Amino acid sequence: MHLHTIDLNLFVAFHAIYREAHITRAAQVLGLSQPAVSHSLSRLRELYQDPLFVRRGPRMEPTPLARNLWPQIHEALQQLHLSLPFKAPAFVPQETRRNFFLATRDPLEAFFLPQLMQVFMQKAPLAQLTSLRIKRQDLEKELASGQLDLALDVQLPVSPRLRSQKLMEDVWMVVGRRDHPLLQRELTLEAYLAARHIVVSSRRMGLSLEDFELQRRGWHRTIAMRCQHLFAAARTAATTDLLLTVPARLMTTSGLQPELAQAALPIDCPLPAIFMYWHEQQDQDEMSLWLRTLCQNLIEPSCQNV
Repeated sequence: MHLHTIDLNLFVAFHAIYREAHITRAAQVLGLSQPAVSHSLSRLRELYQDPLFVRRGPRMEPTPLARNLWPQIHEALQQLHLSLPFKAPAFVPQETRRNFFLATRDPLEAFFLPQLMQVFMQKAPLAQLTSLRIKRQDLEKELASGQLDLALDVQLPVSPRLRSQKLMEDVWMVVGRRDHPLLQRELTLEAYLAARHIVVSSRRMGLSLEDFELQRRGWHRTIAMRCQHLFAAARTAATTDLLLTVPARLMTTSGLQPELAQAALPIDCPLPAIFMYWHEQQDQDEMSLWLRTLCQNLIEPSCQNV
């Protein structure tokens, strides 16, 4: 089969369907009708003798062959785009229907998403925001392929092809139920170590950051509960005698502060800063710059250049 016999627009349609996981949204992104994109998919299926995308509820899920084709088609379209002699149309937030993919981890998701979506509703009302949890070893691949627009995480060892910027720093606080006797006065180290605690972690076992710091100094605390999400941990702390050690800034977004008393962590324990990551291909991309600026402005409200 020769390339000149194939309509290259079929690969543009493939790219849009893969990114949007939806025929109608792909059509909106491409400025085409839904039947036109469906027809392109039919021609692609005939070309590859494979369904390529299978409907799973409201989503069009790629088949194994489509997943294998994606990196090659994405890279080829990127190269063609770079070879064009004209500048791409300006990015207009108010008009974009793009689905922005953001990699986050709880409790970062609980902190960023409500604020970010509020800004989206005002500045990009037609756009969609999708938050994902991905394996850290897949970060560069996801960003390079365009399946991910931005990632928020602690400082990670990444290749030179990834760009990063410090987004925010935080400090630990200890919270418990509103009338917890240990939180009615300054919390001492002795009282902290004698209490029972909650740890938020997606791992089955292993030391948390604060437990690692305690162990390094020869101290130990008792963990009564381990759970995956900040909200569950905070709700439990609000209704039991257990204490929860949590980043102060993230705790303010839980909505549970009226039910919780708080105190400073009685040891000097560093808390990793949060960074945002993007691929070098997106370094000067207008859409990527806009998204990164939005995230930065959530931390620095005085910045208004969006």
